[in-house]
This record gives sequence, C-alpha cells and structure tokens, in this order.
Amino acid sequence: MNTAIPDLTDKVAVVTGATGGMGQIIAADLARAGAHVIIIARDPARIEPLAANRFEVVTGDLSRREDVRTAARMIADRHDRIHLLINNAGAHFPGHHVSADGIEMHIALDYLAAYGLMTLLDGPLRRGRARVVNVASDTLNDTRQVKLAGRPRPATLDLTGVDDLAQLNPVAGFVPFQAYARAKLMTVTAGHAVARDLAADGVTVNALHPGIVATDIIDDLIPVPMRPFRALIRRSLLTPAQGAQGTLRLATDPRLAGVTGGYFNRDIATTTPPVSHDPDTQRRLLALSERHFALERGLR
Repeated sequence: MNTAIPDLTDKVAVVTGATGGMGQIIAADLARAGAHVIIIARDPARIEPLAANRFEVVTGDLSRREDVRTAARMIADRHDRIHLLINNAGAHFPGHHVSADGIEMHIALDYLAAYGLMTLLDGPLRRGRARVVNVASDTLNDTRQVKLAGRPRPATLDLTGVDDLAQLNPVAGFVPFQAYARAKLMTVTAGHAVARDLAADGVTVNALHPGIVATDIIDDLIPVPMRPFRALIRRSLLTPAQGAQGTLRLATDPRLAGVTGGYFNRDIATTTPPVSHDPDTQRRLLALSERHFALERGLR
C-alpha cells in the first residue's frame, strides 16, 4: 500500500505525535502535498527542528487537560477552518502512572487527547468539513500479548457506576497491556458517537490500526520472555513509513470522501467490540469526557 496524496494546497492539518515515528512521516508527507501542518509537541528539544521544517508548532503536553484546552484555543484562534485532524499521539506505559489531572496515563494520553481535540475544535472542524483520523490499535479486539492459541479476548469497557474517569484503569489489578487496549477502545467508542454528531456538517471520523509497526511502543508490548529477540522481531515489522500509509489514505484518499464511523485494519474495514457500538456506553463515556474538560461545546 503506497498512498498517492492529492494536492493539499490551502488545507490546514493538525497532527499529534509528530516528533518521531509514524507521526513525523505523516506530517512531512502532508506538508509536501501542500498542507499547512500544525504540530502539537511537548519536548522543546524536539520542537526546534520541526519549526525549521516550516511546520506550525504549538507547545503542549497532551496528557494534561489544560494543555489540550490551550492548544485547541490557540489553533482555533489562528485558523478558522481545519481540514485534517490526525490524532496519532499515544504511548504504552509499563507501569501504573497518573497524569497531572489524576487520570491513568493511557486514558489521559491515548484517549482524552484525541477526544479533547475532536470536540474542542468542533467549530473549525465543521467549517473545514474535516477528516478526523484516530490512530488506534487492534489490541482493542484482542488483549492477549501472545496469540498462539485460544480465542481473542476483546478489551472491556464497563462504565456502570463510574462517575469520574479517574476511576478507570485503577492500580489494583493493573495490567499495562489491557489498560492500553482499553484506552484505544475508548477512543473508538467515542469516535463512533462523535462521527454521528459531526456528519451533518460533512466531517468524517474514522479510526485505524496501522499494522504492527516498529516503534517505541512495540518495544514495551513485546512479552518479557521474547525481549532477547527484540531486534529480530523489529525487523519483521512494518517500518514507520509503511505504518503511516493507512492513516494518510484515510485522511486524503478521494475515494473515502464521506466514509465515517469506520474502523480499519490498515486499509481493510473491519469491526470493533460490540461495546463500542452500545448507545448507553457511548452516552456515559461522552458525559464523563465532557465533565473532564468542563465542556458544553467546542471552540467556535
């Protein structure tokens, strides 16, 4: 799969997780096609080279609620329309950590950053008839780290009795791989609901598993007994450039105009766990997420 990107002159694209790996390739390819690319980045040491490449850089730690709000406000103040939003930022944490806001880090970074930008940038996205692409992971369909035998074990999301996102992925019984998968499931679940809300204004929201890509996340996901073979395993995986192709396709392929609410394994449309389509779960998740951002509606 090699994506031919159409001319994106005068288009505005927001890309997260673009200081390395797939995100950096996605941002560079969009810029080469003529897009004005905005990157939200945390690390000052990695921001300067990006600015030198003529990307517009907004500084912010996407695991922090106020930084997400500030970044969205800055972008909305500068740009009336956004045409592409690529929520690529994410990480796997080998232990239990909480954000500055008291939220488990997988949920803070892998879910809330994407949700926050999708909703806080509501106005510019609608005016730009944007395509939103959320980079997920097929761990949401199977949380087993070693898949040699047995049936897939989808990620779970039970919000019964939950009145604060800080209650999710607690330290008791914490399993990093499952916590990561749950956060990706939350992104897809919210995305299905947001897609319906934005559809009337021509905005599309899709998610994808980019394939198993040789990134830093994969190093953490390799089971401990297999880590001595890490270098060999990485050589068998997709390169970041190959992994970026699915996202670029969803973001730019004219044949996918109007396709929304979907989930793709690279370039193949596929399914997500039934809970991600459950109206009550979607409603509860959106209510919790709106409460986290003290949100009534996005920045217009």
